[in-house]
Amino acid sequence: MTRSNWRLGVDIGGTFTDVVLEGNTEIFSIKVLTTYDAPENAILDGLAQVCGKADINAGDITQIIHGTTLATNALIERRGAKTALITTEGFRDVIEMRTESRFEQYDLNLTLPEPLLPRQRRYTVRERVGADGDVLLPLRRTDIENLADELAVAGYDSVAVGFLHSYLNPAHERLVRDVLSQKLPNAMVSLSSDVSPQMREYERFNTTIANAYIKPLMKSYLDRLAERLEGAGTTCPIFLMHSGGGIISLASAAEFPVRLVESGPAGGAVFAATLAAQYGLNKVLSFDMGGTTAKICLIKNKTPKTARVFEVARSYRFKKGSGMPISIPVIDMVEIGAGGGSLAHVDPLGQIRVGPESAGSEPAPACYGRGGTRPAVTDADLILGKLDPDSFAGGAIRLSIADAKTALIGTLGQSLDMDAVTAAFGLAEVVDENMANAARVHAVENGEDLAKYTMIAFGGAAPLHAARLCEKLGITRCLIPKGAGVGSAIGFLRAPFSFEANRSVYMRLSDLSPETVQDLFTELEAEATGFVRSCDATAPIKAEHKIYMRYVGQGWEIPVSLTAAQAAHPDAETYLKLFEADYTRLFGRVVDGLDIEITVWSVNAATPTATVTLVKPLTEVTSAKSADHRQMFDAALGNMTTARVTARSGLVPGDRICGPAIITEDETTIIIPSSRRATVQNDGTVDIERVTA
Repeated sequence: MTRSNWRLGVDIGGTFTDVVLEGNTEIFSIKVLTTYDAPENAILDGLAQVCGKADINAGDITQIIHGTTLATNALIERRGAKTALITTEGFRDVIEMRTESRFEQYDLNLTLPEPLLPRQRRYTVRERVGADGDVLLPLRRTDIENLADELAVAGYDSVAVGFLHSYLNPAHERLVRDVLSQKLPNAMVSLSSDVSPQMREYERFNTTIANAYIKPLMKSYLDRLAERLEGAGTTCPIFLMHSGGGIISLASAAEFPVRLVESGPAGGAVFAATLAAQYGLNKVLSFDMGGTTAKICLIKNKTPKTARVFEVARSYRFKKGSGMPISIPVIDMVEIGAGGGSLAHVDPLGQIRVGPESAGSEPAPACYGRGGTRPAVTDADLILGKLDPDSFAGGAIRLSIADAKTALIGTLGQSLDMDAVTAAFGLAEVVDENMANAARVHAVENGEDLAKYTMIAFGGAAPLHAARLCEKLGITRCLIPKGAGVGSAIGFLRAPFSFEANRSVYMRLSDLSPETVQDLFTELEAEATGFVRSCDATAPIKAEHKIYMRYVGQGWEIPVSLTAAQAAHPDAETYLKLFEADYTRLFGRVVDGLDIEITVWSVNAATPTATVTLVKPLTEVTSAKSADHRQMFDAALGNMTTARVTARSGLVPGDRICGPAIITEDETTIIIPSSRRATVQNDGTVDIERVTA
């Protein structure tokens, strides 16, 4: 095979690092334990192994696409650089005051999350830009120079700059950057007008601080990674997956590392959307469960739902409002602490609780034999017969049933008077119900009925739990594609080069200025296209336009998509009809007598994705034969049952397996309960359906 055909996808997760090598129609993959202290070590290890499988040299790889949890983990664990904030006088405490809303109304002991920067690291200068962008109070250069001297003495590594209304007029922020580049040449600077040029100062300031906080860490990591890969003989370009579901250059990622938060889950959503297109599915629930978290995303019309704001580091069991808001384009999904490594405990009320704390890869679940003593989801799956202790991860990791039992009985069994199997059942049911509840809430918030959806499950742990989730959610069909265990890494290889540029410019629909709108869209399209061109200088680029609209007096907007013609020729009547149609779909009715506001304008530039081919329907179905059996706990039956065991590699299109059954592969295991049956489709996807009477 020629050198030009090999591409590598790498996804660093909380427990495993997934590495996928693709060349023409061949895919080779491996899962290795994540190395926290130096994540690049796991990448180099996985790279060597997949190159060995493919019998190629590292130098034969022509493109690497990478997603990482490093940025997210740094924010959660507060392991970023020594960072300062410079803001408008009088607004020093915006990130601590938040929005003054309570995410838990009746908790009298509510504890708000600590801001990323303590008060002594937040500085102010006298300046003021009005809500229309006019300068009300000029910024004096001498004030910045004096402050820069103070910052130099304190020894800051990174500085975030966020002024009021700078998204309309960034001149003051840019003046600060110019002075700091002279006075503090070694400090990195992040401007809110570059990082997140949108209204709402709390979200904007917090996003800019997060970018500054992780910028030195991410730049150091990306530089080390490029150097180590070059040392291994790989000299190809390296790209990064961003949270919005596209790919950006290494330089852009180093400048705006906050856009890498949620990059791994975004790759998974792209993977699911590609499969949805291959099967012609317009309503899909993407279910991605790895070692640390589970991610659930709605995919409509083969496109993942997107948002402008999301939260990281939620302090109340992933409860909305309890985390740090990040205001960047992102694939909209709900994420909960439910993965193979999620740890269980008994709360003061005698209830089993699972997550969000995870064993990760160090010390890992108890059954790994690496020093873990508390029971994790993987320990429960092992005791329930879902996993084979001798063939986990293709036999690379041998699991200890004895260690799993000891952990389950010690933490859950002794407190609740349960044997190991009952404790494992309780743990598994709690984590499955947590995920099902998260999916229900996400669907209700988006006005969707999950019974009409098809689930696509991937990630190392998802195929173990997908069928049980379908039982709980009333979903009749679930697809588990080939490569499900490393789905996010495969998704990186399916993603386009893309970048979304957005800006807040307030405008009432009754005062719509076509010339202003045209100029704004032209500027945003040029900005977004410029980032894409830094990755690919020749590919055609398609621009997608959105406006965010609301009724006057409302606090939040809804996104309204525009065609290229509607963006090029703005028309208030057309925009009104589009808004009312989307508003009615979400809320059931329009509000008469109120004017409408546009607050944010957005252009997403992207290269074309590969054309997908519809999977041909099966012409014949036969019952698959299996010689192996083992005992497996069936949650719907509430007891152990005999399940057939079949290797996925031995199945061919048209093979059908009725539950209870287990389908094994190197990177995951598919569980088929008694209520389901599985059929292998022509592309190798395992299609799990509910058995009807």
